[in-house]
Amino acid sequence: MSTFSATRMTSEQFLAMGEDPPGLKLELAHGEILMRSSPSRGHSLVVFALVELLSPYIRREGLGALYGDTGTVLDDWNTRRPDLIFVSRSQARIVGEIVLTGAPELCVEVISAGTERIDREEKFALYEERGVKNYWIFDPRARIAEAYVLKRGAYVLAASAGGKRIVRFPPFPKLDINLGMVWPAK
Repeated sequence: MSTFSATRMTSEQFLAMGEDPPGLKLELAHGEILMRSSPSRGHSLVVFALVELLSPYIRREGLGALYGDTGTVLDDWNTRRPDLIFVSRSQARIVGEIVLTGAPELCVEVISAGTERIDREEKFALYEERGVKNYWIFDPRARIAEAYVLKRGAYVLAASAGGKRIVRFPPFPKLDINLGMVWPAK
């Protein structure tokens, strides 16, 4: 990911810029615009597999809503775009016309080439600090998925699994996630 802005800007200024340029994904991190290219095929396949799994369950159980790649304003200097975002019914107030404003129940990041440090360190720390209750990280190359839960202000590893295992990750204790169906074919 490359830094794009020459001067620090607020989330409000960043959102006033409008839509991303074609083929680029922009985020605001600590007041600086970050840009990266569109995700890889493997990344997209994992995201779509998770949508196919999570969306019907969330709707059927009436739990809230699932969003993909939506601007999420976490504070005045950080507007990130998690790969998937779950907003529970009780959090409906954070859903705006264009962006989410506040910490959602769950952020999901799928690691791509060049994003591992960002997803495992920068976003991990930011989501933790801003009160995102659950954070999932999916690594398609290693074929490992991890679920973290916020407890007393810090993330604790709630579950980790790889390969083709079937897991249950918070905040969905009744949903079986078949990892064999999530990873792209080799």
